[in-house]
Amino acid sequence: MRITFRTDASLQIGTGHVMRCLTLAKAMAAGGAECDFICREHPGNLMDFIRGQGFTTHPLPLLPETGRSGSAPETAHDHWLGASRHQDAEACRPLLLKRPPDWLITDHYALESRWEQALAPHYRKLLVIDDLADRTHVCDTLLDQTLGRATEDYRSLVPNRCQLLCGSSYALLRPEFAALRSYSLQRRAGAPLGELLINMGGVDKDNVTGQVLAALLTSPLPKDCRITAVMGSTAPWLEQVRQQASELPWPNRVLVGIGNMAQLMADSDLAIGAAGTTAWERCCLGLPALMLVLADNQQKVAQSLADTGAAAVIPAGEMALQLAAWMGRLLATSGALEAMSQAAMQVVDGDGARRITRLLEA
Repeated sequence: MRITFRTDASLQIGTGHVMRCLTLAKAMAAGGAECDFICREHPGNLMDFIRGQGFTTHPLPLLPETGRSGSAPETAHDHWLGASRHQDAEACRPLLLKRPPDWLITDHYALESRWEQALAPHYRKLLVIDDLADRTHVCDTLLDQTLGRATEDYRSLVPNRCQLLCGSSYALLRPEFAALRSYSLQRRAGAPLGELLINMGGVDKDNVTGQVLAALLTSPLPKDCRITAVMGSTAPWLEQVRQQASELPWPNRVLVGIGNMAQLMADSDLAIGAAGTTAWERCCLGLPALMLVLADNQQKVAQSLADTGAAAVIPAGEMALQLAAWMGRLLATSGALEAMSQAAMQVVDGDGARRITRLLEA
């Protein structure tokens, strides 16, 4: 089976779309599928990283704004493509013609039905990964791993024949999260707050990590609690965060481009993070979290997790005040962290990639 992924990462887009595609690619490759990627050369792209994972990656040049042709922007994320839809489809066409895939898999907020129809002769089936439900698709299967997402949200946006995979049971997590789930859940019973994990995604272009570190200075964090901040190798504020961390009154470390995130999460007692892909990883391991909503598309995820008690949501504009308040509440309330952990573990079991792999292979 041949599978081609069309997805992007950038300083603006972040890394989550590519990372969840890589998770699915590895699961499919383990079953014998041949996978490759098509990505645009945005600043902060992950093409070298994808190649390092063993997958052929075809680059598309970034086109200047003045050189783009086609219709005016029609979705909120058109500018993420780095070209017009027509230009992107025409650039992908020869790559698909050369080796037509059995499955074309897209994970990109700027792609929709017109792009998909333009390339339809060159792939056998199409899987769309989405979590916005804001545009039409002509796909065979659609995956939205958002907690509480209903199939009715997409019925008017896809053909009747489309298979809809909705809900957090399909969350695309690397196998190490499921492997560490039992260990992580067992160590949480009555565990004190000794390890705090901060992770604002692979890019953190607005230096939210630095804002969190500043806000923690007014919080009642135990003096012996160790802070671990994880950042991506393309994070533009890395050196400033390192300097800021060196001045904190708590033991701490700043880790970059790590490969053991699952172990770090399993060994942490509380996380401060964004409501993106890592939200599902935290839930799988039962890791309590204070979540910051950093983009509009994270609102639904954050609210659904807050409604279940799996996490607490802190508006980005109220971080300094609410972060300290929530920290005090969690430390003062017996069993608060454990209750949040129990709620989180019910959301994701870590088996989503295997479920999807079986469906695609079938």
